[in-house]
Amino acid sequence: MGLSIGSMCPRQVLSTKSPRSLRHADTTHLMHIRDILASGQTTFSFEFFPPRTVESTERLFQTIAELEAYAPAFVSVTYGAGGSTRDLTHDLVLRLRKETRLEPIPHLTCVGDSRAEVEEILARYAAAGVSNLLALRGDMPAGIGNASSEFAHAGDLVRAIRNYRHHPDARGFGIGVAGFPEGHPATPNRLKEMDYLKAKVDAGVDYICTQLFFDNRDFYDFRERCELAGIKVPILAGIMPITSLPGMRRMAELAGGARFPARLMKALQRAGDSGDAVQRIGIHYASEQCSDLLHHQVAGIHFYTLNQSTATREIYRNLALPMPTSPLSEEKHLTQPPVAAAEAVP
Repeated sequence: MGLSIGSMCPRQVLSTKSPRSLRHADTTHLMHIRDILASGQTTFSFEFFPPRTVESTERLFQTIAELEAYAPAFVSVTYGAGGSTRDLTHDLVLRLRKETRLEPIPHLTCVGDSRAEVEEILARYAAAGVSNLLALRGDMPAGIGNASSEFAHAGDLVRAIRNYRHHPDARGFGIGVAGFPEGHPATPNRLKEMDYLKAKVDAGVDYICTQLFFDNRDFYDFRERCELAGIKVPILAGIMPITSLPGMRRMAELAGGARFPARLMKALQRAGDSGDAVQRIGIHYASEQCSDLLHHQVAGIHFYTLNQSTATREIYRNLALPMPTSPLSEEKHLTQPPVAAAEAVP
């Protein structure tokens, strides 16, 4: 898949939205994911995780200030294993609503939680005017093992969210779930995996956001299998640029066994111990992925930012994506020149 700038995307790109004034955490502005995705244009969105220290919080909000200028369709906020960052996630979501123009979508996991606990979380988000959630089964924190729960699967959580009747939007929460182009690590039977996903979507899902992947053929095959299964909701592609070798190894662990194509591995091996070369290869490779996804009319691209902005901003530049009206200066924040569009992966 070559990086072709210019006439690369038959599908229109939705990279901007009308700015709105800063707002307090209330219910005066609701942006349901169905409305965000209804245009049929490709959306761009970012993921953040809640920081645990004052210093990391300051760094995150510097990242947010740099990325807000790109007016993403939404940003997602992760949720630690077993709800270990529940309050941090909630606080970050509310701060994003209060201090930025971003539309936050919190992750919500259910493993180990009671129905009453989930209802309480839903009530807090509804009262704060949060319109959408990403529903995940989640994992228990390391060392705890299995725990009893009223929610055995993410589909149970989807049904609980869909049945919540106290949201100010008459449609209730918008609901997303995860998709796994390389296969769900807990379901080796791919036929059953698709049956489970179809049942989950039928329970009331509005969109699917995929796990990271490095071979677009896996995504296209997953998307086609969803179509064959009768899954009609938009499918957003999850992209995580490699910025360091330790980060890549950690990424493989978190993703439950991500597949790294030989072409990518060869390029990274040639980079040796040069951290700068690894980052440039990772950014260029992700840019190639995004260009090819746009050419194949992907519904949306969701960047796993790891709370950093440089890789995402440089991918935007490599793709020559349009910027919002009167954005913050992109040049102000770039720390190195972008990878040239015609440059081959080393």
